[in-house]
Amino acid sequence: MPTPVHRYRSDDEDSARWTGFPFRDGDIVISTRSKSGTTWMQMICALLVLGTPELPAPLTVLSPWLDWLGEPQATVYDRLAAQPHRRFIKTHTPLDGVPLDPRVHYVVVARHPLDMAVSLYHQAANLDRERLAELTGQPAPAGPPRQRPPLREWLVSWVDREVDPRSELDSLPGVLMHLNDAWARRHEPNVELVHYDDLLADLGGEMRRLADRWGIAVPAARWPELTEAATFGRMRERADRLAPDTLGVLRDRQAFFRRGGSGQGRDLLDEAARSRYQQRVAALAPPDLLGWLHR
Repeated sequence: MPTPVHRYRSDDEDSARWTGFPFRDGDIVISTRSKSGTTWMQMICALLVLGTPELPAPLTVLSPWLDWLGEPQATVYDRLAAQPHRRFIKTHTPLDGVPLDPRVHYVVVARHPLDMAVSLYHQAANLDRERLAELTGQPAPAGPPRQRPPLREWLVSWVDREVDPRSELDSLPGVLMHLNDAWARRHEPNVELVHYDDLLADLGGEMRRLADRWGIAVPAARWPELTEAATFGRMRERADRLAPDTLGVLRDRQAFFRRGGSGQGRDLLDEAARSRYQQRVAALAPPDLLGWLHR
């Protein structure tokens, strides 16, 4: 079994939990940065694999976050081992931290970093930090929550932050490190890149493309129903079953599906801040990746 090159660890997750995972032919690993379309891709996989919008269990149960420390590793392994259908597994780890097996398909979803950051800002307010600390064995937060700056101010500081991308994966350097690695692998036969905006523009077309890539046959009559079930509005209506919150980490499951659009991040920045963003990303990623990411 191949082993990952890099180990990624935080208070909430540890990519070493992938080491020794018993893959099966056709497994799908969904590798994304936070708030970049993870749950959306999990739902698309569920619909394609199971062939019905009526999921037999909550989405998080069907598609667990393997490297999350909130559940024992053995529990997650056992749940996946018991699944009779093709498996689709969530990770926020870049592909250089996950075992790469030729029998397995890997899909990386990319979103404009500024839009991802805006969603991340709102998501932070929706997390129950005490519950999260309890599940991951961390000390409970002490004192009142720290006051955050307004969104526009926070976004500018997020663009400017100089951090180690391997320890701050949701930073701008971390986002582009994740995507740089995937971009370099995009021609490999079992690696697929998906752009969040392509899902917005042509959800049905992207679902068909993925089904073809993964060898999943879907009867023509089923496509309208499956595509409708994967729309943002329909998923928001089913937040109790689809939000990644079986253990009570979110304060409001519907709020997890906040907007789902694109462009808000860019609109929040003035000309000087947008110029600074362009300078930063030009130093962090090659022009062809940035052209694809920002189109």
